[in-house]
Amino acid sequence: MKIVNMKTLNETQIIQAARILTDELPLGWPSLEDALHEVKERWAGKEGALFFAAVENGEVSGWCGVIPRYGGNVYELHPLAVRRDVQRRGIGTLLVREAERTARDRGGLTLRVDADDEKPGGETSFANADLYDDFPERIINFEPGTHQSAFYMKLGYKIIGVMPDANGYGKPDIYLAKKL
Repeated sequence: MKIVNMKTLNETQIIQAARILTDELPLGWPSLEDALHEVKERWAGKEGALFFAAVENGEVSGWCGVIPRYGGNVYELHPLAVRRDVQRRGIGTLLVREAERTARDRGGLTLRVDADDEKPGGETSFANADLYDDFPERIINFEPGTHQSAFYMKLGYKIIGVMPDANGYGKPDIYLAKKL
């Protein structure tokens, strides 16, 4: 397994990266055309962003990017996607660690990630809840369930904010970050 700059990917690998988005994050990228647009835009490295792919035997198994924000003091991790058949093998962790290293090497102080809880029925204890009611208590008792926030929290990320109803009633955006 090698972590490579996405600019080194060939056209077949770019399509593989796009398929990972449609397969793993269909709410954000419902069609291959949507995903290809995202991958190619990210591949172009606009705004000082860097994107990495996990490649093994010529196949892309996952990818992520870091995008500078706040004058380079903060970097955003977006997106992170790993093929379902190779999840839970440490690929996502390798990609996040590369994103952290890259952001830190570029002078970043914080790496942040936004995580929507928008699946039908929700995944976290924030889903389908009135987050305006005793929010500090809700953060203390937060349960990630099957949500991606559990993965990030295992890597040391902390909840730094929540936008209630961002994706419709009871479907919040959860903001996590880690000091670099």
